[in-house]
Amino acid sequence: SRGLGDVYKRQTYYSQKRKTVKAYDASKKISAEDIDKVKALLRFSPSSVNLQPWHFVMASTAEGKSRIAKSTDELYPFNSPSIHNASNVIVFASRLEADEEHLKALLAQEETDGRFAGDPETFRAGMDAGRKMFIDLHKGQLNDVKHWMDKQVYLNLGQFLLGVSALGIDATPMEGIDTGVLDKEFGLTEKGFSSLFIVTLGYSDAKNDFNAALPKSRLPYETILTEV
Repeated sequence: SRGLGDVYKRQTYYSQKRKTVKAYDASKKISAEDIDKVKALLRFSPSSVNLQPWHFVMASTAEGKSRIAKSTDELYPFNSPSIHNASNVIVFASRLEADEEHLKALLAQEETDGRFAGDPETFRAGMDAGRKMFIDLHKGQLNDVKHWMDKQVYLNLGQFLLGVSALGIDATPMEGIDTGVLDKEFGLTEKGFSSLFIVTLGYSDAKNDFNAALPKSRLPYETILTEV
C-alpha cells in the first residue's frame, strides 16, 4: 500500500504541476531516451474494448513542424510560434471506420501478445464478438461510432498529458488547427483517419510564457463533486 500511496502522490503532484505552455524555449530539445518514453505513452493508452482507433504523426525536425504549422498559419497564427519553437509536435488522428481489416489486425496482435492463453480459439472468438457488439451498438442504436472513436483518442490525450508531465516535459494541446489542412498534408484521409488536435512538446520559455507563473484555477469540490 505504501508503494501505491507513493504513486498517488506522484500523480497528484504532476496533475497539479502540469500547465499549458504558452511559449517554448527553442534551444531545448527532448532527449532521444525521453522520446522513446513519449512514444510508449501514445501506444499503451487505454481504449474502449482495446480498439486503439488512432494514428499519430510526430514532427521532430524544422521541416516537419513547418508542415504542421500550415494548419495554423492562416486561421490560428497565434499558435504557429509554439509549433515552430517546440521540440516535437504530435498530430492525433482518429479512425474514420472500425473496419474488418483493423479488427483482424487487433486480434492478431492480441494473439501474438499472449492475450488468448489457455483456450486460444474460445478467447479469440469471445474478444472478437464482444468488440463487435459495442461497435454495432455505436453504429446502429447510438449512431455515433465516429464520435465514439474520437473520444478514445481524447482518452489517450488525458493520459498522455499526465505522462509527459511526469517526465518533466511541458506540453500544449491545441484544437486551434485547420484539420482539413493536416489531413491533406499527411494523406490521413486516404489512410483512413482524420486529425483531431495536435500537442506541442518541449520546455517552457519562462521569460515569455505568461502562464508559467500563474496559479492553477479549478472549481471547488462542492461544485464539481457529488458524493452519495
